[in-house]
Amino acid sequence: MGLMKFFSCSILIFFLACGGETNPRNLFDIQIEGNRKQLQQGESVGVSIQNKKGKTIDHVSYFIDGKELPFQSGKIVLDIEKLGNKLLEAKIAYEGNSIAIDKKIKVLAKMPPEIYTYEVIQEYPHDIEAFTQGLEFHNDTLYEGTGSGKGRKSFLRKIDYRTGKVLQQTDLEKEYFGEGISILNDKVYQLTWQKRMGFIYDLSSLKRSDSFQYGESKEGWGLCNDGKKLYKSDGTEKIWILNPETLVEEGYIQTVTNKSIFNKANELEYVDGKIYANVWQKESMMIIDAKSGAIEGVINFGGLKKRVKQHDKLDVLNGVAYHPERGTFFVTGKNWDKLFEVRIKKKEDGDL
Repeated sequence: MGLMKFFSCSILIFFLACGGETNPRNLFDIQIEGNRKQLQQGESVGVSIQNKKGKTIDHVSYFIDGKELPFQSGKIVLDIEKLGNKLLEAKIAYEGNSIAIDKKIKVLAKMPPEIYTYEVIQEYPHDIEAFTQGLEFHNDTLYEGTGSGKGRKSFLRKIDYRTGKVLQQTDLEKEYFGEGISILNDKVYQLTWQKRMGFIYDLSSLKRSDSFQYGESKEGWGLCNDGKKLYKSDGTEKIWILNPETLVEEGYIQTVTNKSIFNKANELEYVDGKIYANVWQKESMMIIDAKSGAIEGVINFGGLKKRVKQHDKLDVLNGVAYHPERGTFFVTGKNWDKLFEVRIKKKEDGDL
């Protein structure tokens, strides 16, 4: 290499290392009206480009999740489907060049969650030794998956919910802590907690037919399905969307209110476009829009735990299953001796 060529390359490397004009952030920055970092879905908000080097800007377009946002009179409209932590991207054309810059923002729900309560329709017996992690109905049979809490082995079982009688059961190996379950295409899917592995069973025999590994999700918590896709919670703000054939995590929603991003979704149940999610360690349940992640409602199950036998192993509310023929929900908890059939209703003035 000639001395001049070496010298020229050295200058270029130094220039780039010091953040020359090839670094878009040294040229432009996105400015949001009021320096806000939390915005609302559907909101119209003023944005501009800080032009640090006085370049001639020809055109600017704004994007979130690859979708171009409406932009008029210096304002963008946050017309996006999925909420949560986002990157607002600006694609800038200037002086024959084109670059992209971005800024981290939070896009939250438009409205606060509505408050719901419950009415107990019927009580049924439930295995007091079951550390419940997942519930789901298929036809009129209740399926339950449990964890290894309080010294009990994890299992998957079929139950006659009216009597509490166990119709069929498959135990997990002792190294696995069982978590949420869901039934789709004549298969039962069951998560494990921290082993980053799930299992697949034949619906009729409960014989294990396969297993699968998690992708980017952190752990296995709750599981449900919409008839086509599986939804998986992992203890973070994300609910992952899985292809039931490949078990690949193809995307996710984030659970948000109008004020914050929330990360406590545990056991899940899908009903009519909504995900009903137990709130970890709380006597409550969220109603989440399955497309946007907006928490549209919160169900207060306060007082239900007092209706079960009080004992040393008694743990939190967990487990929700919808019975489509009856149009009611069934809920229980870890080491509860009762399964409750409930009707969920909006809280009215005077409700406790």
